[in-house]
Amino acid sequence: MIKQSFEKLRIYIENQEYKGWDPYDGLNAKLFQALPLLKNSRWMRLIWIQAFKRSTMNFRGLTGVDKAYNPKGLGLFLSGYCKLYQLDRTQEVRSRIHFLSNKLLDLQSQNWSGACWGYNFDWQARAFFQPKGTPSVVVSSFVGNAMLDAYEILGRQELLDTAISVKNFILKDLNRTYDGNGDFCFSYSPLDNTTVYNASLLGSRMLARIYHYTKEEELLETARQSVQFCCNQQQNNGAWAYGSLAYHQWIDNFHTGFNLEALADYQKYTGDTSFAKQIELGLGYYLKTFFTEQGVPNYYSHSKYPIDIHCPAQLPITLSKTGTFGANQKLVTNVLNWTIQSLQDPQGYFYYQAGKRSITKIPYIRWAQAWMFLALSTYLFEPIKTPEYENTNYNNEFAG
Repeated sequence: MIKQSFEKLRIYIENQEYKGWDPYDGLNAKLFQALPLLKNSRWMRLIWIQAFKRSTMNFRGLTGVDKAYNPKGLGLFLSGYCKLYQLDRTQEVRSRIHFLSNKLLDLQSQNWSGACWGYNFDWQARAFFQPKGTPSVVVSSFVGNAMLDAYEILGRQELLDTAISVKNFILKDLNRTYDGNGDFCFSYSPLDNTTVYNASLLGSRMLARIYHYTKEEELLETARQSVQFCCNQQQNNGAWAYGSLAYHQWIDNFHTGFNLEALADYQKYTGDTSFAKQIELGLGYYLKTFFTEQGVPNYYSHSKYPIDIHCPAQLPITLSKTGTFGANQKLVTNVLNWTIQSLQDPQGYFYYQAGKRSITKIPYIRWAQAWMFLALSTYLFEPIKTPEYENTNYNNEFAG
């Protein structure tokens, strides 16, 4: 079932040419941009974007939101194709890796200290406003890692050089929030000072992977300081809140997965095992809290709903990164089978969210299709992984 699901999804995204809508792209609406009283108001931007995100109906065609390339989505597709290439070493797959790499090179945000990427839409959050193209550490981390995945297959020096230059964006353009011990959290973007743990850890992961190539001690030390800051915020039960602000105190499924995969990659690329206990504690919490034995994913630590496609998609990725896929393969299979049966459309794409009484079936390209493409390619890649990828230190059998 999983392989057939992947092929249906692959056909869909290739037919879409990797373009699509996003839950947060409402401000791209031509109608909204034509009304200055709306587009210049912080509250109207917030209301408009949340209305589009929360609606089960798709108003994008009516209001003039075009399908477009999303750099983060392209990065996820690129990493997925790099895994697929290990299974299917054909010229077709290789050509798609070239295409996606070239497109990401073209879509770089300009006039920053290093290579970086942002979203293809204006984004109004409660904490800040990000104009279209504003680079973020999250998008730049996923794209930079995808560039390195592609480099390791294609051997194109331009991809390596671009990925390495992401370090300058992280080190020079992002703001830092320090604690009393000299450790710090990277900001989400150059335009804010928020303390969001998964974002900072993804930046640390990017520095660690670049360190793997360059052996620059500054990268190792900086990554370690920022990892230490975020690990200091881990709760005694293994959980992390989303961030430090009063309205960032929720604990959710896929951001916990982000934290764990970033920590595991930091350890892999630096050889620093001093955070192994934090990974083990967090992984145990993640598995026990966010998934049922029947394969149903919970969004929050206290609630199943909304059932969001990003949650099941993150599971095989997190377990692959932490080397615990094999020990939890039954759970992963149950979760993916439930997701395919419950959230995949006959056309091949995956739905966004399911509530108690309704399902949002809008085919978001980044949030749903790109994540599920990477998740399913990861699942299919796992059986051919070499033994050194499997880290038995964190093998926690699922306890329902």
